[in-house]
Amino acid sequence: MSSWKRRRAVSRHPVDEVEAGELRAALAVSLGAAGVLPDAGWGDAVRVVPRERFTPGFYLPSGQADSDGLPVWEPVTAALDRTHWLTAAYEDTTLLTQFDGEEPDWAAPATRHGGVPTSSATLPSLVLRMWGDADIEDGHTVLEIGTGTGYSTALACERFGSTGLTSIDVDDHRLAQAADALFACGYSPTLAVADGLYGYWPEAPFDRVVAACSFRTVPPALVAQTRPGGKILLTLGGWLYGYARVLLTVAEDGSAAGPLLPGTVSFMPARVHAAPAFGNPAHWAAAVPPARRDARHGPARINDPTEEAFLLRFLAQSAVPSAQLTTIGETVHLIDVMTGSAASLTPDGAAWRVGESGPVHLWSRVEDVLDAYDAAGAPGAADFTLTVTQDGQHLQHPKMPRLSLPPA
Repeated sequence: MSSWKRRRAVSRHPVDEVEAGELRAALAVSLGAAGVLPDAGWGDAVRVVPRERFTPGFYLPSGQADSDGLPVWEPVTAALDRTHWLTAAYEDTTLLTQFDGEEPDWAAPATRHGGVPTSSATLPSLVLRMWGDADIEDGHTVLEIGTGTGYSTALACERFGSTGLTSIDVDDHRLAQAADALFACGYSPTLAVADGLYGYWPEAPFDRVVAACSFRTVPPALVAQTRPGGKILLTLGGWLYGYARVLLTVAEDGSAAGPLLPGTVSFMPARVHAAPAFGNPAHWAAAVPPARRDARHGPARINDPTEEAFLLRFLAQSAVPSAQLTTIGETVHLIDVMTGSAASLTPDGAAWRVGESGPVHLWSRVEDVLDAYDAAGAPGAADFTLTVTQDGQHLQHPKMPRLSLPPA
């Protein structure tokens, strides 16, 4: 039985089931060709679950910026453009459904200018990749953190059945809409408004925990609610916007360990782990003395659009967990609101000059990590192991100094 009250959803814009079925079939074929279907059962689920039921409205980028330089997002609904809405629902792309925690009025949606995305329908290939990486088997009890639109939940229900699946979301409006769509499609998982930081004790223990948001550190409640031998799949992310996925296996003694997973996957942060506002970067920059030394590494090492830089940004973040990065003109700034430290990197021809202030020399710590990474032979993500014990959470590689995640 679901803990969410069952309600009936009424569609104001009936969908041609033949057309929708053809779009679902085409999506399944393309996902299969891309190699992201864990098994044939997931392909069958894609062919059955009507994604449009879970995305009655969403935003897509217009590709333009407004006069203030903010990105412009255009609403897409069946009432505005039925063909565009239905076609986009079956593209392998993320559909943004909420900004700044504000629930849109999909009866009369407005164009968005800027804003921070706070909910979305994750692109189907990533949804399937997450479910596949979690190594779920028939009969497993599963906790999904971040119901969102409910599409991911529906795929899991179609693949394994609703029994044993619990899905939680911190946003009651999001969960209400997901519940409507899930129940209308005949799925009945356990649903609850709850903060993923604390898991969901009433349905614990779980064989698998899968999070569709990122955490700065592994929530201890998730380890405590997972059976020995069970697995936790989540994305670690932080204020430097470095990300890494990890698959942890829980031991009999309550510890957990597992490798980082390859790839460049990122998720919106759990709201309690979102980066704080740091004020005017110019105020921080004013406190940094003029650049005093040449940088051993420039910011491109963690900013380039490569898989290596994606990993390095996460490793660097582990060394300066409360730092944030921003750019003014050509100068790159690191700002740490917890210690009051700051650093500025200024281009000097092909090189960079560094100035640092405060008790923590932020860029020096980043450079130490980059030096150790290079000395270790540029290892890949899967060469790192995360351990979670009562003594803390540590990222380890046999040829590099241990890195610690922020205290839970």
